[in-house]
Amino acid sequence: MIRVQMGGFFDQSDVQSFAADYRAELSLVAHPGQLTLVDIRDMKIQAQDVVAAFGSVMAAPDIRSRKLAFLCGSTLARLQAQRLTDREGVAFFDDAAAAEAWLLA
Repeated sequence: MIRVQMGGFFDQSDVQSFAADYRAELSLVAHPGQLTLVDIRDMKIQAQDVVAAFGSVMAAPDIRSRKLAFLCGSTLARLQAQRLTDREGVAFFDDAAAAEAWLLA
């Protein structure tokens, strides 16, 4: 399982840096189809172009997780994260233990 913690505001260059760092982390994972827990409780509401850029990154075939759980701190953050993807294998949580249990189920 890969754990990602994100907070603050992002711009396009931050998204690209995130993508490079995430790919580097994936190179350490022994198998494809990883599980990813993304904690966005400290994330601010992002500009639409940044949300779209994150959506493209997370959908890329070399990055795509088998299961992706978002740990959200607010309803607005949850709604914005839900716009990233509408595929199966993605869920949104308020509780870290519930997110981990879902990923590992």
